[in-house]
Amino acid sequence: MTPIDWVVLVLALAGVVAYGIWRSRHIGTSKDFLAGKRDLPWWTIGLSIMATQASAITFLSTPGQGFADGMEFAQFYFGMPIAMLILVAFVLPVYYRLRVTTAYEYLEHRFDRRMRTLTALLFLIQRGVAAAISIYAPSIVLCAVFGWNLALTNALMAVFVIIYTTSGGSAAVSRTQELQMSIMLGGLVLAFIVALSSLPEGVGLPEAWMVAGATGKTRVVDWSFDVRDRYNIWSGILGATFLFLSYFGTDQSQVGRYLSGKSLRESRVGLLFNGFVKIPMQLLVLAVGVMVYVFFQFNPAPLYFHEANRAAVRATPYETAFQQLEARNDSLARLKQATLREATAHLQDGQLPPTIQEQLKQWDAERKALHQQAEALVKKARPDTDPKDKDFVFIHFILRYVPVGLTGLMLAMIFCASWSTTASELSALTATSVSDIYRRSIVTDRDDTHYFRAARWFTIGWGAFIVAFASYADLFENLIQAINMIGSVFYGTILGIFFTAFFLPKVKGKAVFWAALVTQALILMLFFGVDRDAYLWYNPLGCGLVMGIGWVWQTLSDQGSAPDTSLRKPLL
Repeated sequence: MTPIDWVVLVLALAGVVAYGIWRSRHIGTSKDFLAGKRDLPWWTIGLSIMATQASAITFLSTPGQGFADGMEFAQFYFGMPIAMLILVAFVLPVYYRLRVTTAYEYLEHRFDRRMRTLTALLFLIQRGVAAAISIYAPSIVLCAVFGWNLALTNALMAVFVIIYTTSGGSAAVSRTQELQMSIMLGGLVLAFIVALSSLPEGVGLPEAWMVAGATGKTRVVDWSFDVRDRYNIWSGILGATFLFLSYFGTDQSQVGRYLSGKSLRESRVGLLFNGFVKIPMQLLVLAVGVMVYVFFQFNPAPLYFHEANRAAVRATPYETAFQQLEARNDSLARLKQATLREATAHLQDGQLPPTIQEQLKQWDAERKALHQQAEALVKKARPDTDPKDKDFVFIHFILRYVPVGLTGLMLAMIFCASWSTTASELSALTATSVSDIYRRSIVTDRDDTHYFRAARWFTIGWGAFIVAFASYADLFENLIQAINMIGSVFYGTILGIFFTAFFLPKVKGKAVFWAALVTQALILMLFFGVDRDAYLWYNPLGCGLVMGIGWVWQTLSDQGSAPDTSLRKPLL
């Protein structure tokens, strides 16, 4: 990092904080703080929703996913347009008709206060942990790259978010995300252009994509069905649709974004905008990773990208074996570079010769085998660490191959991504804590000034929790998967509660309350005791179990009691 890069980074981040404080300077009531002034146009809603979901994990981990496994991860988002259509048709009209501040407020109208509190608590648990990971994820990578202290880096990632979120609440979050999303998209496009323009003369986008396609990196759709396979067309359309229904329909960090719209129409268009633009955006992020992969086919690439782990192998009994693996990788790289430069200069009918394609596949398979052996040696040398290095591929490329000035902008992109998600999560945690628990069940009779101050203190308190928890968190196999795993453990149950409220008019609060508790216990047992890889399927499973158990429970209860003529009706 040069001084120019540091200046670009500081100016970009300072501008984001100042913009957020300035745009929300007129917020003065608890209602406006928690839900905004409900005056946002559809494009602000759409960008805010996208920025909330596009965390720093997206911009660190997903390019690494594209580098290692290609474009197939995009299938995870194929269910999003389906989910958005269902939400704009059935869920948004309910929320707008009731003028709720949080999604869980609806459950008290439909069931009772107990269901509102239970669902709010489930949300607070999973979102509080997920928010900590959204801070921890970029921090652990930056610490490994720059040698920074983890606790201080976590604090740096969070403190400025806390400042402008405490200042302006939901309005500051939404308005700031306009600027953050612009920086993030600009950084992505620049990264793609830098990687493409750094390829040898005569190798443009068609040739680069051809090289990537030879090793299967450009394949998007996998039609095979395997419950243990995290990413195929079936898990993306079936399993992920339920995840997105729950995330965008019941998670306050997203619901709060579109409840701030100036009208139902604006919120609908903003949600649909996100649903149909998210897949192209995700394809772009993965394409950046694929282009970095192609770049390293023509340029020297380390066998292992996590340099802190690599350094830890030195002066251990595994150093010699690791050096031998690196020597073989360097030899493969030289063969590959020479072959590719010759082949791309003499393409046959615009295609790589079949013999070259087969050779590339063999070399790629051999490099993967060498990489797996390297990870195994790292694990032996450092048993307490995760040996995976996908999340370090993109930052390695940024710091070594991106021109001066743009490096600072790329790091600003990572910070902005972290801030945008964390700010939405802080705002949602505060809104849920104040509206659904503190104001509803603990302190119920104070004036608005008290709740406005309480909201700001809750924001600071949740910020402190996130920083503290992040300092003791641990990496999953891949950062982008960590968020999805945590969400899937809880989202199925939460979605089942809402679907019961919407579509099962005979089921009452007591039945769905116990159904939710039983389901959550079963999902936790499956996740921790049986199979984590099938986590996407826990979303439809959890939803179905809550609805099924709740219906059976209610049916059995009705058979043993007189009919209830005062049954609450669903609000659809």
